[in-house]
Amino acid sequence: MIRIQRAGERYPGGDAEAGIDTRHAFSFGRFYEPDNLRFGALLACNEERLAPGAGFEEHPHSHTEIVTWVVEGELTHRDSTGHATVVRPGDLQRLSSASGARHVERNDGPDPLVFVQMWLAPLDPGGDPSYEIVRGIADATPYDLPAAGALLHVRRLETGERTALPDAESLYVHVVRGTVRLAGEELAPGDAARVTGEKDLALLATGDAEVLVWEMRGASGAV
Repeated sequence: MIRIQRAGERYPGGDAEAGIDTRHAFSFGRFYEPDNLRFGALLACNEERLAPGAGFEEHPHSHTEIVTWVVEGELTHRDSTGHATVVRPGDLQRLSSASGARHVERNDGPDPLVFVQMWLAPLDPGGDPSYEIVRGIADATPYDLPAAGALLHVRRLETGERTALPDAESLYVHVVRGTVRLAGEELAPGDAARVTGEKDLALLATGDAEVLVWEMRGASGAV
């Protein structure tokens, strides 16, 4: 089964006056949809756009694996575990909030900042917070997130290039940039596909593209 969510179907959020524009893929805040609370381990997939000088002031999280992928600009991150980092395009950042952590996310640079932030439910809540950043993540090496039973594949494709998707109980496919075709459907930036029970799928790039693919093992959820 494949369910497509178009970019225009995301829930709008953020604070325009503060320079924050957010697009939520799942129920969030005042946009409550009981059939769209999660997909497998994935609780949120937010597209964030921050104007220069804008940001999210210190706020708490708990029992959540927070994975951030910067598309354009630079993200300044500080958290209560003592980390202060600048995250750039091609870097992957993970904050495991565990029993509780606080962080700040800002655009302290001169250019607009665009990033995708994904929240996943841990298999075993609690524990101590932890932090990791992977600089220049490669396409050939998926990022393993065993705490959530998930793998993140980054696929950068040139026009006409085809790439196989992993066979898994659940896949979440998010188009960051460019256009791809999946099972006859054309997907553009901000579009996503929720896949369950499918095999032998592939992405065909109909334009130079960057795609994030979550492979979830033993993670079932509504589509």
